[in-house]
Amino acid sequence: TKIRFIKKQIMQKTTILLLLLALIFASCENDLEEIEKIIPKENTNKEIAKDVTLFYSDSAVVRVRIQGAEMIRHLDKSDPREEFTKGIKADFFGNRNKVNSVLTSKHATRYESKHQIVIRDSVVWESSSNEKLETEELIWDEKNERVFSNRYVRITNPDEIIYGYGFEANQEFTEWTINQIDGRIKLKN
Repeated sequence: TKIRFIKKQIMQKTTILLLLLALIFASCENDLEEIEKIIPKENTNKEIAKDVTLFYSDSAVVRVRIQGAEMIRHLDKSDPREEFTKGIKADFFGNRNKVNSVLTSKHATRYESKHQIVIRDSVVWESSSNEKLETEELIWDEKNERVFSNRYVRITNPDEIIYGYGFEANQEFTEWTINQIDGRIKLKN
């Protein structure tokens, strides 16, 4: 009889537990309007990160460090991209892990499928040799390690100011060319 009593208690507790679980699940309701108030539909294909630092390396050597206050990763399979909506700062490293140049802007988008970063709005790129590039748009081709623009550019250094339309450089900003040059250039004899 003692075993029968214990079995009866277990059955009662199991029945009560199952009833409670049934009530809990029955009271749950997925109201799509309530869910969209919490998570807007346009944010379901996005990941948002704050205070981001990305490193690009080659053979375990850091080549570029990119920092941004906010990064939105768009998870669209046909056009995956990372967008820095609050600006970026990119440090380009040369020999002995020394910064060769620094690039800043108010907006940047990295397109994964194209292996390109489009940098826009108040773009400033300064090299360790006191050369400074200013433009409204630069495109960084990650695969070929080249940076270019088809927009108006201005390069200043201690001796000259060069203006032009169109620009191409290596990612270290040590070798560059400007198309359609205009400006004040210092010439040697």
